Amino acid sequence: MLIIMNRAMPQPNCLLAAELSGSTACGLLCLALALLGTIPASADNTQNSAPNTSSISGQPFFDTHLHYNAADAELFPAAEIISRLQQNGVSYAAVTSTPTDHSLALYQHAPQQILPLLGAYRSLADKISWVKDEQLPARLESLLKQGHWRGIGELHIFADDRHSPVFRRIILLAREHQLPLLIHGDPAVIDTLYQIEPEATVIWAHGGTFAYTDLLADYLQRYPTLMIDLSVRDSRIAPQGQLDDAWYQLFIRYPERFLLGVDTYASGRWRNYADALAKIHHWLDQLPDEVAHQMAYQNAITVYQVENPAQK
Repeated sequence: MLIIMNRAMPQPNCLLAAELSGSTACGLLCLALALLGTIPASADNTQNSAPNTSSISGQPFFDTHLHYNAADAELFPAAEIISRLQQNGVSYAAVTSTPTDHSLALYQHAPQQILPLLGAYRSLADKISWVKDEQLPARLESLLKQGHWRGIGELHIFADDRHSPVFRRIILLAREHQLPLLIHGDPAVIDTLYQIEPEATVIWAHGGTFAYTDLLADYLQRYPTLMIDLSVRDSRIAPQGQLDDAWYQLFIRYPERFLLGVDTYASGRWRNYADALAKIHHWLDQLPDEVAHQMAYQNAITVYQVENPAQK
């Protein structure tokens, strides 16, 4: 048994909030504001431009964790979001939204760049209640027949709800449609998911609720189709910008198992997108070029089965 599992750990949401902000108190405030959709942001006067064919750091980049929710759409028109991605050298982006039509609107503006993920939430309140919504699987099944969906999620779920019949049905829907699942949850959820569907492609958001390298190494060994999304874990991966030795060794050992993303969990993240992406590039550039390329681009191309990707 891993020693890490016996450590004293904060509650899952608190841990993530602290990671986002750098302190528990500020993190909780940011999370509360994000849930209410009140984190301020203002749209920059960016102009549409031709697609950028290389990332700012020289590495092509596939952002695998973006949200374009109702509050974001009010502040940033779809064309501006596409321009922002292009100006920052983002070749492809996997985007989910609450409600679902906003990610499709973004896809319609740039179908060669945007991969829409089918979100389960009609409003932010569903983030907590969806596991008990018996009508949700039928709604998702109907939407899967209509859209150009490339995955399902982000689904927020923790250990107490892991045996939800609604969750089980969504897992089976993902299997039926051969789509990856983006899961924001703790280790018990991942175990239960793979008990239900051993061949599932799972993207574990934020390096899991407890983002410790030895725990992640254990889960990568257990489940060959598990991918780790590292969004909003920069301060843990690279304290003060310096890539931590344990994370470096994990990336060298499993270069094909990690995905990168900014996670625009609040509208302010879109306004500061360039700064958030620069932090990722800063520690990514401390890895060997071939490893950085896999993590920033090639792994996502493989997971989302992008055909004939643009040569960057």
